[in-house]
Amino acid sequence: MPPLPRSSAKASSVQRRERRDPLEDEARFLKSWLERPLVTGAVTPSGRMLARTMAAYVDPRRPGKVVELGPGTGPVTEALVRRGIAPERLVLVEFNPDFCALLRRRFPGATVLQGDAYDIRGSVGAVLSDPGIATVSSLPLFTKPLAHRLDLLNTAHDLMQPGAPFVQFTYAVVPPIPARCAAGSYTASGSNRVWLNLPPARVWVYRRP
Repeated sequence: MPPLPRSSAKASSVQRRERRDPLEDEARFLKSWLERPLVTGAVTPSGRMLARTMAAYVDPRRPGKVVELGPGTGPVTEALVRRGIAPERLVLVEFNPDFCALLRRRFPGATVLQGDAYDIRGSVGAVLSDPGIATVSSLPLFTKPLAHRLDLLNTAHDLMQPGAPFVQFTYAVVPPIPARCAAGSYTASGSNRVWLNLPPARVWVYRRP
């Protein structure tokens, strides 16, 4: 077989280097969690089944941007792309600068913002020229007071189209926003427990009627 042209060989080498390694992702997550446990929240990245479950609530046929909060190393981002959301439609808000650099390499075309995902208006307000079609969150909401969680939910919906979903996963057996708080303002639905994730998790979806 003739040798590859230099440009092709270089491209092939870059593809191999950028190919996602789950063990490498877990090592990055563990390091980040050990350094900032309240910021990272999870010890390992979301599993493929959990990521697919979260992405399933986003309708790729609706025009507009998708905001992802706390994407980490990008497992849910990858599921969104597989779902049919082009990277150019993704706005990723991540606090960890190392994860931001990784996301820019893995998802060229996506808008990657380093900042506080809990301050969603300050982080993405200038980027969204039109209301978004969904907000997908992997933030550790239970590390924040309930008032902060409600403020995030309210602000996210202010930046989205009517009826757009706010998608959040949790390892807890109770929803991140209690039903008594959402009643009257939001509809809330939970997925079946995703047992194949480690640890098992559930996805909650909040919509503003």
